[in-house]
Amino acid sequence: MGISKRRTGAEFRAMMWMARHPGMSTAPAFLGAGVLELGPVTVGSALAGTAAAGLGWYRAHPDSYDSYAGPVLRAFRRRWLRYVGTRWRDIMESCGLSKTKRNTDHVLTPRLMRVRSAAPSIDTLYVRLLRGQSVKQFQDRHGELAAAFKADTLGITPVKPQVVAITVVRGNPFADVIEATDIPAEASDVDFSAIELGEDEYGNTWTEPLAGNHWLGAGAMGSGKSSLIWNALRALGPAIRDRLVVVDMCDLKGGMETSQGRPLFDHYATDPAHALEVIEAFRDELKDREALLAEQGARTFTPSVQTPLRVLMIDELAMMTALGDASITRTATKVLAEILTQGRAAGFSVCVYVQEPTKDIVPIRDLFTRRMCLRALTALHPDMVLGDDARVRGAIADEIPADPEHAGIGFRVDDRTRRPTRVRAGYVPDNGITELVATCTPDRAESNVIALPETRDPGDDTQDDDTTTENGDLDDFEDEIEVIDADDTDDDQEDIA
Repeated sequence: MGISKRRTGAEFRAMMWMARHPGMSTAPAFLGAGVLELGPVTVGSALAGTAAAGLGWYRAHPDSYDSYAGPVLRAFRRRWLRYVGTRWRDIMESCGLSKTKRNTDHVLTPRLMRVRSAAPSIDTLYVRLLRGQSVKQFQDRHGELAAAFKADTLGITPVKPQVVAITVVRGNPFADVIEATDIPAEASDVDFSAIELGEDEYGNTWTEPLAGNHWLGAGAMGSGKSSLIWNALRALGPAIRDRLVVVDMCDLKGGMETSQGRPLFDHYATDPAHALEVIEAFRDELKDREALLAEQGARTFTPSVQTPLRVLMIDELAMMTALGDASITRTATKVLAEILTQGRAAGFSVCVYVQEPTKDIVPIRDLFTRRMCLRALTALHPDMVLGDDARVRGAIADEIPADPEHAGIGFRVDDRTRRPTRVRAGYVPDNGITELVATCTPDRAESNVIALPETRDPGDDTQDDDTTTENGDLDDFEDEIEVIDADDTDDDQEDIA
């Protein structure tokens, strides 16, 4: 059978188009039938009522509207205004992604299958390739496509055979730096189910639940992971001061990141050996809490001074799970897995931060319930952190520019829709940390947790103070002390002071 030089008839091409777009094909027919059967007044009233209801939803409940109706309506509008017909064909031709059918001289273009618009600044285009095309051909035209779509960043990812997803990001919704989270006035103002970290791309407050959850924050060096730590601590500040929250910190960057906030932490470690002791002590407290709750017949905990929310933060987890001594990494991984699987009901949460979220570095990655991905190094990292196909749905964290203007920007996944949302953590300057320490340092005298000897602050003379308190004034025991050097006495008194 030979190959004809004639194209498929226009009427059959129209029928195929209608079959691929049933909504656009049937809507005019239903509208016309409604006008004939019910009359223009009735149909017009129904349309006006629908529009009014949509406007009321938009104004009354922005969260649900932006989660459900907004993406659908936005995708429909952009599909038929921004990427329609000749516009799409012109882009493909100008980028060299069209082909000419040799026997008919007809120009073939990759077919736009559907458009998804998870956020106002992000469109995901699903495109069927022509026969003989590959994903690499599209990736080689990355610059041309970005210019044609007027995109600030653009990602191209294979979805299935002959289908690619082009993620188009326009503009930066975070033109201004986000201010640090405000420190609540009282512990009663702290909401453990909504810890404020910054803002999302809609301008709403970005919050994450902490009680009953474990956080994984990933991002390349300089991406702004420290903002995730300090904003969370500021949001918890009064609860830390009143001992409703007790925080342990393992800063495996030698203390460079968190030493300024040392008074806030109950246990503190800056090297893997001591960090392992902190983690094991945290696990032991978890076991004690489980035994206490079982004795009381309670299935979950209620934050109180006796049963505080316990939080373990680890900055640069790789030092504990992959890059340290083999015996330490094996034990740390095992103990952390135990805490992550059992800590939810007992009120023990783990927050870890890492640069490379691979299974080699984070073998217990799937046990974290809340995940945030800031600027990433490779296209694989968003999927590793946020879940399968997160990058295809718009979380192109590897395309975030590596400059200070974009520090703290990343993605998180919506619980209900599983759509990635672009977020930015608030910037916490040094004076913000100083304010937190000055106003929210807990009273150690009321602590029920004994600090590990290796992690005691060298300037903390708690032991000397306790001895003086228990034995009374030193003058009462002069008859038991033979000789006390006057200089030593002055030094001791200065230390006690």
